[in-house]
Amino acid sequence: MKLVRKNVDKTGDGSVTLVPEEPEDMWHAYNLIAEGDQVRSSTIRKVQNESSTGSSSSSRVRTTLTISVETIYFDTQAQVLRLKGRNIEEKSIRKGRCQLMGAYHTIDLELNRAFTLMKPEWDTIALERIEMACDVTQNADVAAVIMQDGLAHVCLITSSMTLVRSKIDVAIPRKRKGNVQQHEKGLNKFYDAVMQGILRHVNFEVVKCILIASPGFVKDQFYEYMFQQAVKTDNKVLIENKGKFMLVHSSSGFKHSLKEVLQDPAVIAKMSDTKAAGEVKALETFYTTLQLEPSKAFYGKKHVCKAANAQAIEMLLISDNLFRCQDVATRKEYVQLVESVRDSGGEVKIFSSMHVSGEQLAQLTGVAAILRFPMPELEDSDNEASDGSDSD
Repeated sequence: MKLVRKNVDKTGDGSVTLVPEEPEDMWHAYNLIAEGDQVRSSTIRKVQNESSTGSSSSSRVRTTLTISVETIYFDTQAQVLRLKGRNIEEKSIRKGRCQLMGAYHTIDLELNRAFTLMKPEWDTIALERIEMACDVTQNADVAAVIMQDGLAHVCLITSSMTLVRSKIDVAIPRKRKGNVQQHEKGLNKFYDAVMQGILRHVNFEVVKCILIASPGFVKDQFYEYMFQQAVKTDNKVLIENKGKFMLVHSSSGFKHSLKEVLQDPAVIAKMSDTKAAGEVKALETFYTTLQLEPSKAFYGKKHVCKAANAQAIEMLLISDNLFRCQDVATRKEYVQLVESVRDSGGEVKIFSSMHVSGEQLAQLTGVAAILRFPMPELEDSDNEASDGSDSD
């Protein structure tokens, strides 16, 4: 994402002009834009033309509109962001009859085309999102291939999300006594498809680590096949990047197995400088604390806010999902929670809901905290509440 212009004053009023440069930038834009915001962008509008004889025809004209956003739709697979709302600037298109003030229009944000975002109030979370989106070091630097016989998922793990770039599903004939040729042909066809998936979707100039995970020896056999083929075909890209590949165990070839892969200590060490690894490690620390010292680990808005009021939070784990809620007051509460934890010297980890770790945090209400000191009274307040409800 490229920052073109930023005009935000101390009161949080103003606008920011951005240019999405790659598909992941649409995810950042989705996190930035809320209902009630205003977006100005170049777009296509259908215009009705009427000739002097009275006949009419329609044409599509490119124009610049400013809409007040009412509906936001984000397609995570296609990485398309669609905004719908009423045009709020006086505008008429000369070629035809098209008075646009107050008319509904849908804007599709496009790569390499600037848009300007105006908010009633820019808060710290939104401004941090812009900084993160415009930081070139935050690109996809980890790839993963989760596989089992006949099934593989090629994933990219960026600072903001885990994207399945390719799903490979190949039927492999069973081994038959005295005839294993069909089985071997099927395996080679599968391995070749996975190798092509890696070459097509992994940018070796950016990616620092490529994880290959599977149950059993599938990963080892594939790795051996891939580099035999690389030597045969003199594939310099694979040969020069051989050191980036890492073989890890997983229980299956499905995407959810990525969770256990990212928790492997060797993988965490290899990925130590990526945001995704930081999230995984923080969540693991939370679960360990919850198990060993339950009065120092809490989740849910009520408990976490009470701990924040007592300046007891050492690390706050919060999902970016909570900052996209339609209710402005609720969003403000979560922004204030983040600011109060930082003000009291606590660390804040904002989890992406598009990461496996973010999906796990969502199951814990999307907000959790590791405390500096035990607060057993928070557990007691729960017990009192349940006792009170029983007596009613």
